[in-house]
Amino acid sequence: MRELASSFTPAAAPTVISASLYSSPAASRGWWDDVNKSPQWQEGAFFSLATAYALVSAVALIQLIRIQHRVPKLRWTTQKIFHLMNFLVSGFRAVVFAFHAHVFLLRPRVYKLVLLDLPSLLFFSTYTLLVLFWAEIYHQVRSLPTDKLRPAYISINTIIYVVQLCIWIYLGIHDNAALELASKIFNVAVSCIALLGFSVYGGRVNFCLKRYPIESVGRQRRMPQVRTVTAICVTCFLIRCMWVALSAFVPDVSLEVLDHPILYFFFY
Repeated sequence: MRELASSFTPAAAPTVISASLYSSPAASRGWWDDVNKSPQWQEGAFFSLATAYALVSAVALIQLIRIQHRVPKLRWTTQKIFHLMNFLVSGFRAVVFAFHAHVFLLRPRVYKLVLLDLPSLLFFSTYTLLVLFWAEIYHQVRSLPTDKLRPAYISINTIIYVVQLCIWIYLGIHDNAALELASKIFNVAVSCIALLGFSVYGGRVNFCLKRYPIESVGRQRRMPQVRTVTAICVTCFLIRCMWVALSAFVPDVSLEVLDHPILYFFFY
């Protein structure tokens, strides 16, 4: 099954990979190929990722249960929805990584792309919810209207999911290399939106916390938290933008094949 899954690469891959094989030193390339095609390395990388994401999912679920237990009558706030979505997206990734050999064997290939790309869209929705939370705080502090923020969040996410769904449907009917490239560029654009949101509202909330007098321990704790989360999320989405854009044109760094376990591990 692993050999079959490793043998399925994008249509453009053979030419680029062949050129790469002849242009790089044989010894280092041989070591890299041996590692990539090793079932032990593949299992180690993918099962480690499955375990890590399962742990994140469990922590999100525990946090959600704690909040619900502490305030049972509290409605579904942004915080609770964030933990629920984090639980779902991390659990989804854990399952995909745990059954990686089966995922990469799925035919038609669009099924594999759906399982690999859908968690990224859910990840976008989860963390832009945090941007929405910060945007609401900023608008309230500056006495700006907040009534358009949630509709904007819902509208942006709806448009993104509808466009991606149309791409998947068309790829299921016609496995088109040009449309697959367009899908990757679209994913880059989605990550850029998240990157912009965190940069703008993370910076604005941090500015607000600095500007107003710090009279509570809670606010003192919030400042490093906002700075840290902003830095992590900006870095995360920036790396995703760069990597997905690069993999669209360089199949050697693609994350849609089984035999790139080291790249998978460090990327995720």
